[in-house]
Amino acid sequence: MSVEISLETLVEGIKSGDKRLIAKAITLVESKKLEHREKAEQLLKAIMPLTGKSIRVGITGVPGAGKSTFIESFGQLAIKNGKKVAVLAIDPSSAINKGSILGDKTRMEDLAKDPNAFIRPSPSSGFLGGVANATFETMLICEAAGYDYILIETVGVGQSEVLVADISDVFLFLKIIGGGDELQGIKRGIMEMVDVIFINKVSDENLQQAKNTKLELTRALQFMPPKEKDWKVPVLLGSALNHQGLENVYEKIDDFISLKKSSGRFEEVRQLQGEKRFQYWVQAYILEQTKKNQQLDEAFNEHKKNASELLSNPSSEAREFVNKLLKS
Repeated sequence: MSVEISLETLVEGIKSGDKRLIAKAITLVESKKLEHREKAEQLLKAIMPLTGKSIRVGITGVPGAGKSTFIESFGQLAIKNGKKVAVLAIDPSSAINKGSILGDKTRMEDLAKDPNAFIRPSPSSGFLGGVANATFETMLICEAAGYDYILIETVGVGQSEVLVADISDVFLFLKIIGGGDELQGIKRGIMEMVDVIFINKVSDENLQQAKNTKLELTRALQFMPPKEKDWKVPVLLGSALNHQGLENVYEKIDDFISLKKSSGRFEEVRQLQGEKRFQYWVQAYILEQTKKNQQLDEAFNEHKKNASELLSNPSSEAREFVNKLLKS
C-alpha cells in the first residue's frame, strides 16, 4: 500500500475517475492496518456526499451459471446505454492460506478494456459467505467516482447471497437448465430474496426445456411471500454469451427500481442497509478494542474456549463476556 499518497490526492482522483487512484483508495479501505483504517475512514467521510446515486445489482448463481459472462455482456449493454459500470467480483479465498484466484479480469477481458468500466476482484479472505469485508466501502468509492451501475457478484455459496442482498438495490438470480427436477437444489431462502430471475445458456436445442423451467419457477414463486408490494418476480430467458435477452433484464431492473422509488421503499431499504453496516462495524470495533486490553483478551479467549468445547452454552458464554466488557 502506497501510504505516501495524500488523502486529498485520493479524493480528487476518485472525483476525476482516475482508475489508478480509485484502485489505491480501495486497497486502503481493504487494509486491516490501524493507520490505514483511520485514513480510510477520513477518505470515506470526504466522499460520502458523492455517493448513493448508483444502482446496486447483486448477482448470484451456482458455479457454471455463467455469472462472469453475464456480467460482461450486461455491463457492455449498460455502457451502450450511456452508463458507467463498476464490477465488484468477490473471489472465493482459500480457508488455509487466504489466497484468491482473482480471475475475473481475465474472464471479462473485453469489459475490462472499456474506459467506462472498472473491475475490482477482491479476495473474500475467509469473510462469512465470501463477501469481502470492505465490499460496502468499495461500493461507495465506485459511486463517488461516478459509476452508474455497481454489479456485485457472489461466489454463490452459503450465506453470500444474504450478505450481497443486504447491500443491493436489486438481486438477480442466474439459473441454468439442469437434468431432473429443475427446482432441486434451489434454496427457498434464495427464492425469497430474488427480484429478477434470468435463465441463462438458452439455445434453440433446449428452448422447450427452458420454457418448462420458467413455468416451474413461476409456479414456485407463487408460494413465496412477495418481497416488494406490486412486484411480480419476472423469469426471463436468454443467453449472455450470445447477448440474447439482456435487454429484458435491463428493462426489468429499471422497472423494479422505479417501483421502489415511487413507493418510498428505495430509500427505506438503503437506510436499513446502512444500519446493518453500522452494527457490523460496532461488533468489529468492540472486538478490536477487546484485543488491546490484556485482561479482556484473556477473558474473551477463555469464554470462546468454553463455547468451542461446549463446556457451556455459547450464548451464555457470550453474555458473560459482554457483561465483563461493559463493567471494565
